[in-house]
Amino acid sequence: MRGYISLVNKLSQVIGVLAALMVVIAVIITCQMIFIRYFLNGSTYWHTEAVVYLILAATLLGLPYVQKLKGHVNVDLVPMLLPPTGRKALMITSFVSAISVLLVMTYFSAELVYLSYSKGWTSDTVWGPPLWIPYLTMPLGFGLFALQLVADLLETWATPAEDIVVEGGSH
Repeated sequence: MRGYISLVNKLSQVIGVLAALMVVIAVIITCQMIFIRYFLNGSTYWHTEAVVYLILAATLLGLPYVQKLKGHVNVDLVPMLLPPTGRKALMITSFVSAISVLLVMTYFSAELVYLSYSKGWTSDTVWGPPLWIPYLTMPLGFGLFALQLVADLLETWATPAEDIVVEGGSH
């Protein structure tokens, strides 16, 4: 169990760095687009679409890293009012529910990737990249997010109820 948690945390860290690099690349492309449009009066037919795909990919692939840091929005009022065993039960229920939803989203987004790949779908723009490439970030992001949640679930399960801390609250 410790090995799994450690592996998933490291994977989330690596993917988080990749997501941050995607944002940096999107900023560089945006700067290049501005330069080409306004100073060279040139065409930027692929820039906007590439930036949108990169930011979307960074958002989806960054999900597990943000979860690893406990950075997602949550409501602390109810867990802070519960006794330790109730707090632990609520956390486990929340993790199981979220993992279930993410598995469904992973399945259907993987189906979309397969469909777009097998049918040869491309963007309806001049650039026309194959759509399976940006679509691939959905099942990867959702799947990795689910793996991180499983790691958090295992960690919560192994932690005594009295030692579970509510972010922003006390034991």
